[in-house]
Amino acid sequence: MTELDLIRDLLTHSKVIALVGASPKPERASYRVMGFLLDHGYDVIPVNPLKVGQQIHGKTVLGSLSEIEQPIDMVDIFRNSEAAAEVVDEAITVGAKSIWMQLGVINHDAAHKAQAAGLKVVMDRCPKIELPKLKSS
Repeated sequence: MTELDLIRDLLTHSKVIALVGASPKPERASYRVMGFLLDHGYDVIPVNPLKVGQQIHGKTVLGSLSEIEQPIDMVDIFRNSEAAAEVVDEAITVGAKSIWMQLGVINHDAAHKAQAAGLKVVMDRCPKIELPKLKSS
């Protein structure tokens, strides 16, 4: 499967997205991407242990992936590259189907670990950029 096919597959079939590193600040990319995904029909659950209980785009922020009470199709990571490894470990533990590391988030070891556990992985990409490309092709 090519990377483009993988991106198309994830953006077409993912419904529940856990957005790790969600921020309530409108100037932050995670805030804008979360709003974009919600506007495109995805069920986005914000995850940030420093913002638990706050609201972002009308959704209550949870502290960890393990608090999500439904199957997770995609874990969208807005953390630094090193921190992505911990998020991947938790995603594997909770049975997420895929990992999406945002622009600038590059952790090859974490990506290989996720793939070895059966998760699909996209790295150093942004769904807010990729989704319009898919719709125009």
